[in-house]
Amino acid sequence: MTADMSPSHLSIGEVLDQLHDEFPDITISKIRFLESQGLIDPERTPSGYRKFYEPDVARLRWILYQQKEHFLPLKVIKERLEHLDADELADPTAAYESSAEESPTGNGSAPRPNGAGGGGAVTATEEPAEAPEPEPAPEPAPESPARPVTPAPAPEPEPRTAASGGLSLTREELARAAGLDDAQVAELESFGLLTPQTRSGDQVLYDEEGLTVARTAAEFYLHGFEARHLRMYKHFAEREAGLFEQVLMAYVRQRNPQARAKAQRELAELSKLGRDLRAALLVTALRGSLTE
Repeated sequence: MTADMSPSHLSIGEVLDQLHDEFPDITISKIRFLESQGLIDPERTPSGYRKFYEPDVARLRWILYQQKEHFLPLKVIKERLEHLDADELADPTAAYESSAEESPTGNGSAPRPNGAGGGGAVTATEEPAEAPEPEPAPEPAPESPARPVTPAPAPEPEPRTAASGGLSLTREELARAAGLDDAQVAELESFGLLTPQTRSGDQVLYDEEGLTVARTAAEFYLHGFEARHLRMYKHFAEREAGLFEQVLMAYVRQRNPQARAKAQRELAELSKLGRDLRAALLVTALRGSLTE
């Protein structure tokens, strides 16, 4: 076939075939999801079929590369796409390095495990420089009646939704990103704490929530906890989900985009309320033990 006879665009199936060797976990559903999140915007035929041109394929390849190699969430990828030109999109590696200073890890690389035991904590910072010699401590002031210390409020986390963020990690990638070994990942799965989002042949794939569970478990391991100790959080979440579902299903049954968006907002708000209430009750329960 000559150049004049070659098609000017590709269908979604042809794009899938073109990228599958480089990104084995890619599916048509994932491409559609990325489009629904506003990361790609292929042209449509009058009958509704997608038409992918060379810039569309380059953009899609850049997105998949950042997910596969650097585990970037879609929010970060979307922000970076706004500042890249066609030449940068054509080379995913160079484009990532050029925006390394904007990386959420601070060094343009995936988070690295650190510490010993339990797989190590996940950190993205370099080892601090040697601390200077401390100055002599001042004379202690006269004792005064103890007053309760009010801790500084923690940074407000971004609300979580039931929709997947589009991240897709293999078992090996998940373990590496969280700082866990394969045995620890298997242990988390055995207690129902870690569940693959999808399966691609014999390969299981994990989403952003799976990565959050794995990273949080790695931090718990550092404090001497094991997966069996963390089962209670799964039980709490299941009971809480049953309670919240009674409110959210009223929106889901309406089967329209506005109602589903309202359900997502309600879930984010209820999740925050539940988190705040648990934290307050935990402090109340431990106050007596910690102040004796």
